[in-house]
Amino acid sequence: MKLMTTHVLAALAVMALTPTMVLAQGAQNQGYAIDPRGAIVMSGTGLCWRDSDWTPARSVEPCDPNALRVVEVPAAPAAPAPVAAYVAPIAAPAPPRAQKISFSADALFAFDNATLKPEGRAMLDGLVRQLKGANDEGIALTGHTDRIGSNDYNQKLSVRRAIAVKEYLVAMGIPAPLIDAEGKGETQPETRPGDCMGAKSAKVIACLQPDRRVDVEMRGSKTIAGTR
Repeated sequence: MKLMTTHVLAALAVMALTPTMVLAQGAQNQGYAIDPRGAIVMSGTGLCWRDSDWTPARSVEPCDPNALRVVEVPAAPAAPAPVAAYVAPIAAPAPPRAQKISFSADALFAFDNATLKPEGRAMLDGLVRQLKGANDEGIALTGHTDRIGSNDYNQKLSVRRAIAVKEYLVAMGIPAPLIDAEGKGETQPETRPGDCMGAKSAKVIACLQPDRRVDVEMRGSKTIAGTR
């Protein structure tokens, strides 16, 4: 009799548990009612009980198979930086080419003089014709002398000769603002030291002839031919 009572009590205990099933517990069981073992408690019809911590992100099957789940959408890749179009640099225009002509002072002036000779004016007439056909941006006249005489005297003589050439070019129609005139005296000789040794004489004067000159330097777009 005692043994039969024990079996009946065991059967009743099993029947009491029949309406309820348990689901193995994992981290995803949070938000549901669980038993002391940590398993989700389910009714005999497969229903689960949610607690206040439940969110759609914590839904599990078979409790909430159709619940909204949070899905992390990967961020769209950043658009590549726009590639700047290559713009070829604009080359700077080439500077105007300078042309230089040296006129012998002996052809333009008498010795130790700053007055243009007729043949000197004829030489400058040819220069004027070429200057009028050129796109001149500037004309520099520089007078030079030989070493005979004092430095001060030679400096003043070189300036007078440069000014004489400028005045003639202006009289022939070359704009005065385009022309600069200066003298260098004996400071920039063409001859080398020791070429014309000795005191003043016809031979020394002839030897120093390259030093007596007027340089005409022009800056423009037309090549101007000339001879030294």
